[in-house]
Amino acid sequence: MTHLTQRRLGPGKPCFIVAEIGINHNGDMALARRMIEAAADCHVDSVKFQNYRTEDFISDRSLTYTYLSQSQEITEPQYDMFKRCELSRVQLRDLKAHADRCGVVFHSTPTSEDGINDLVDIGAPLLKNGSDYLVHLPLIRAMARTGLPTVLSTGMATLSEIDAAVRSFREAGGGELILLHCTSSYPTPAEEVNLRRIPALADVFGCRVGFSDHTTGTVAAIGAVALGACWIEKHFTVDRSLPGPDHRFSADPGEFTTLVRAVREMETCLGRSEVRPTPSEVAGRVSFRLSCVAARSLPAGHTLAADDVAFRRPATGLPPAAIDWLIGHTLRKAVENGHVLLPTDFR
Repeated sequence: MTHLTQRRLGPGKPCFIVAEIGINHNGDMALARRMIEAAADCHVDSVKFQNYRTEDFISDRSLTYTYLSQSQEITEPQYDMFKRCELSRVQLRDLKAHADRCGVVFHSTPTSEDGINDLVDIGAPLLKNGSDYLVHLPLIRAMARTGLPTVLSTGMATLSEIDAAVRSFREAGGGELILLHCTSSYPTPAEEVNLRRIPALADVFGCRVGFSDHTTGTVAAIGAVALGACWIEKHFTVDRSLPGPDHRFSADPGEFTTLVRAVREMETCLGRSEVRPTPSEVAGRVSFRLSCVAARSLPAGHTLAADDVAFRRPATGLPPAAIDWLIGHTLRKAVENGHVLLPTDFR
């Protein structure tokens, strides 16, 4: 793992939380920098952008996309929508430097080997492959050859497609791999989230698995952490009323702050798998557990029967499990009602 992410990403480390800025900067560098600053204030680990070239994936300029923006339904050419949000290598370098100053990891999703090289040149410490490019095996192999930790998002994929992508990455010499469970629906309805895929993917592919969250709210992300997600990625905006296709379902700073706090609290609650009393329970074992006590005042020389014994707090005497031993034993001395029975009370 590269030095920038060693303390944030790895086995046994806290969940890596990513603010997916994506194209929410709308091509405005000032807005992009402001989003980085706002995400850092939410205590995220990383900010993610997209460094594509529109021509890499759109040649038919008649293709349109319809989305809700500022309470209006917008239909526009996909080419135009993506083109205005392209980032050059110079802009990527500027955003990477700004993220460094803000103390968050910068990474991005490329759509070509040139885009991968741009990220390597500016010192991006990891790579992300989007769900739409999971079947672009040459690109995945190129990511593997960089030696950088790589994240593959699995939205829309079949198991065989994920298998082909993972095999391509590993056969090309790739090292650290994280799969992201993802539902490519914006926003994702609860019945299509399917968080149980997280441990299933981990079992099948033998790697760590995270969650790319396209739901509204924070419930799904917190549940993902409970199921073992090592990575949470969620769209981020400074203002849901900004124009653009993704702002309306993105988390704003207030929601993202709540998400980060909830994830960290969930991690604390998950604790360890070993079964033993916690430090705070040790004292409770005496205060709340039960002892065998005399159910009534009993004379010296009395041989105990089952109805001579009751179970009462605190656990300073023989435990209830000792009842079978007690029956038939003879008292050395008289005891009062409620007396906590000890081995020394018997002949």
